[in-house]
Amino acid sequence: MISNETDIYSENLFLCYPLLPDSCPRAHRLTVIKVAMYAFMVLMILTTVFGNLLIIISISHFKQLQSPTHMIVQSLAACDCLLGSLVMPYSMVRSVEGCWYLGDVVCKVHSSLDMTFSISSILHLSLIAIDRYWAICDPLRYKMRVTNNTVAVFIVFTWLFSFVYSFSVVFSGVNNIGLEELILQISCFGGCVLFFNKEWGLICALFVFLIPGTIMSSLYLSIFNVVKKHAKVLSEKVSVAPTVGGNCQTSSKRERKAAKTLAIVMGVFYLCWLPFFTATAIDPFLNFVTPVDVFDALVWFGYFNSTCNPLIYGFFYPRFQKAFKTLISTYICGFNESHTLTFE
Repeated sequence: MISNETDIYSENLFLCYPLLPDSCPRAHRLTVIKVAMYAFMVLMILTTVFGNLLIIISISHFKQLQSPTHMIVQSLAACDCLLGSLVMPYSMVRSVEGCWYLGDVVCKVHSSLDMTFSISSILHLSLIAIDRYWAICDPLRYKMRVTNNTVAVFIVFTWLFSFVYSFSVVFSGVNNIGLEELILQISCFGGCVLFFNKEWGLICALFVFLIPGTIMSSLYLSIFNVVKKHAKVLSEKVSVAPTVGGNCQTSSKRERKAAKTLAIVMGVFYLCWLPFFTATAIDPFLNFVTPVDVFDALVWFGYFNSTCNPLIYGFFYPRFQKAFKTLISTYICGFNESHTLTFE
């Protein structure tokens, strides 16, 4: 009798809600693994939140960084910061413990916000690609095309589209059509899983990842070609007129560095999001064979893109490097610094 009670008690320890008969099972992990997972995810969350806050504050603080391009960057940073503060902490507990403790309504809101900020982040990267394409490939008409008002309209549209699309899909349940029996079989208290049927898995991958990714890739390839042509013209100028060689070489270096940075942005984007959207599109056709832990890992790979964005700007853009150093030395270290930035 005592052994039976002990077995029941030990089994209940591995349930999300031990007192409920239909409770989901908790994830069976060693304490060392849990601590390591929490440490890594907390570090990632803090880097995402404070890194993107630094971008937002830098652009707001320094007039030299206030431009249409940086409006998009600031909005992207706000999006990534909200993802890190409102979504990732709850996803962390769900991923480590294997349980959702906040109920179905909050689960739907969390899933909707997750989609909203992730989609908005990807679309902002597309806006930056379009902006850079016009600036480098059509500089004469760039200032006429790209104004603060124009950029503000596109930013508002991006946010509205992401919000309406995400909340309408999750709360309408269109992504679950045809999966009712499967969801009934695996549903339990303490679960928070967002399923996509075959149609919506393909729609999500197509409109949220494939089309924006294709646009970014094609625009960046065009930018690379233009940069190559500029470099060739500048090298010819240097050979013809050595007196202007210094300015030409400096301009050429800047363009090449900008092109390399764009390549890094593109590479990180595909590295982070391609596995997730591939699984989202293919998994419904394979009867959802992807293990929960693997899918969670793919979700965190996607989150990692929001962590990397401020790091890319901080490491590869001299203006942001100087802005970061000035802010940190002024407000953290207590040194008196100027509120203006000087650039070469």
